[in-house]
Amino acid sequence: MKSFLRIFFVLLLGALCYGLYFKGNINTEVGDKIIGFTVLTSAFLFLPLFLYHRWKGKRLEDYTLTEENLKKMRAGNSKIKKQSK
Repeated sequence: MKSFLRIFFVLLLGALCYGLYFKGNINTEVGDKIIGFTVLTSAFLFLPLFLYHRWKGKRLEDYTLTEENLKKMRAGNSKIKKQSK
């Protein structure tokens, strides 16, 4: 999955560069279509695949502000304050 995402990202970056080149030098209308298609592809295909890959196997509770996590943060801050004195 990691190598697929890297290859897909390079292809999207290449398509974006090609669209910018096409827009500036050859045909503005077709260049805009290439850029638009690239942006839509990156937003609706690459981004969800990337987020799925990064969040796979992680618990959402570790990243939300629950009362338990707030207590842990406060305890950690009090330790830091005691060490700095």
